[in-house]
Amino acid sequence: MAANGRVLVIIPTYQERENIRRLVPRVLEQAAQVDILVVDDNSPDGTAVLAERLAEATPRVHLLKRARKLGLGTAYLAGFRFALEQGYDLALEMDADFSHDPREIPRFIEAAAEADLIIGSRYIRRGRTQNWPLRRRLLSQCGNLYAHLITGMSVRDATSGYRCFRRTLLERLDFDRIASNGYVFQIEIAYRVWKLGMRIREIPIVFADRRAGRSKLDRHIVYEALWGLWRLRLLALMGRL
Repeated sequence: MAANGRVLVIIPTYQERENIRRLVPRVLEQAAQVDILVVDDNSPDGTAVLAERLAEATPRVHLLKRARKLGLGTAYLAGFRFALEQGYDLALEMDADFSHDPREIPRFIEAAAEADLIIGSRYIRRGRTQNWPLRRRLLSQCGNLYAHLITGMSVRDATSGYRCFRRTLLERLDFDRIASNGYVFQIEIAYRVWKLGMRIREIPIVFADRRAGRSKLDRHIVYEALWGLWRLRLLALMGRL
């Protein structure tokens, strides 16, 4: 990607008003070519109202308001479609809760010169988690091991939500065939990219626990992952992925 290529940072939100006010300027200051798309699922705390004010203040911020809580996966797919329609060269996923450090964005942009999908990894050298309880750390590590065993992917952190896509990769993904919407969404995307033979690179990140609000990881999401990985594997075996 050219050094001056356009970058869209996609930030799904639900009840993130406390964080989004501080996060948006932090993201924009990382590089002049970076814009933001906030995808809000009708947050009752007024996240969309604040994001709309930010969008009115600068053309580098965009808002997509959705009528109800539709899930993380569909939020990112909506962001990918927006990136393609608006001519962005890179689309970058990140959480709204400061667990993903905005200062890493230039590293993702740089890595995109040599890879199609760049994943911010907690489980490679110099990558780590910070302020996580033991239960959550074990759940994450076991989830990634399970994903590796079922899919055969060599990706160390297939569940990471801090990642960057080249436009040429997004153009090859069939969004209508992506069925996952929760925890397993990131695994499915990585698996589809891997099956396409596209270049995947992991770069180390420090993943911190959220600064405000509550984690949205629950038992339902874990159950979805257990079934969803087998569904992906069966589709691949049937040649229908």
